[in-house]
Amino acid sequence: MLLVTGGAGFIGSHLVAALLDAGHDVRVLDRRPTDELDPRAQLVVGDVRDPEVVRAALDGVSAVSHHAAMVGLGVDLDDVVDYVSHNDLGLAVLLRALAPDPRPLVLASSMVVYGEGRYRCSAHGIVAPPPRDASALAAGRYEPGCPRCDAPLWPEPVPESAPTDPRNVYAATKLHQEHLLAAYGRETGARTVALRYHNVYGPRMPRDTPYAGVAALFAAALAAGRAPRVLEDGAQRRDFVHVRDVARANVLALTGDAHGAFNVCSGRPRTVLELATALHRAAGPGAPRPEVAGGARLGDVRHVFADPDRARAVLGFAAREPFDAGIAALAAELAVR
Repeated sequence: MLLVTGGAGFIGSHLVAALLDAGHDVRVLDRRPTDELDPRAQLVVGDVRDPEVVRAALDGVSAVSHHAAMVGLGVDLDDVVDYVSHNDLGLAVLLRALAPDPRPLVLASSMVVYGEGRYRCSAHGIVAPPPRDASALAAGRYEPGCPRCDAPLWPEPVPESAPTDPRNVYAATKLHQEHLLAAYGRETGARTVALRYHNVYGPRMPRDTPYAGVAALFAAALAAGRAPRVLEDGAQRRDFVHVRDVARANVLALTGDAHGAFNVCSGRPRTVLELATALHRAAGPGAPRPEVAGGARLGDVRHVFADPDRARAVLGFAAREPFDAGIAALAAELAVR
């Protein structure tokens, strides 16, 4: 029996289906009662922060995939208690319940632990730019400069060995989750994996919420007849990976022998404006064109995209889902929701 916490959510539900299709018995722990969960899975309704619920959910379980979390950049510091409670306390309760009988644990982590991605200065090599200045963002200066000479920087794919540098509350909680996971592994000897998801998109994405991903926000705007609003100049680079690929990475992590941190990504960076343009094309004739609005969210980063080599070599994972087909399907799904 495999346990998926948060298994009724966007990514978790795809993982549950992939595990069931591969012949595994699956139990889901989720706060939300739902009749949309695959009927082949067992459902335990409860909060991962409740020790009694967690102990019951772990009965007979051989490995755990932990997806129960509060996600997204957030709105402001009013969210900080909820993020820490759901993400850090939730994982702590799970680890305490696992400790007497350690089992493999796969954590849904995130690219946000890197903060800004990897940058190279022509004069000083690899450098780590500080958080972007609010006055520079307001003036439309979005690209970070070299912290030593202020020269322009060139972004590069970020490997798992890159220093972590969270830039917002959500990112801080995801990094703390990785630290807690590592402590559990060291103290119990259990195999642990942190999957650092890049920008996940696909069927059943949440929409109409400030915590949704950028692909869902753009697609929801188009479905409502509004132009997607692209912040900054749209040149921010990200890695957009399909949720079915993310589910496959989780199956490999749960059932294999890999351990450590892995980027879960497509391996091909695209700009945010490219994403908005692809969704606009998929929406068909008459859809409003994306609007480049300028401005920026403090706590957001300029470029972060992934090096896929370690996941390919050690985890055996490489993305398969075609971007254009996935974006077309997302646009079609959100148009009728």
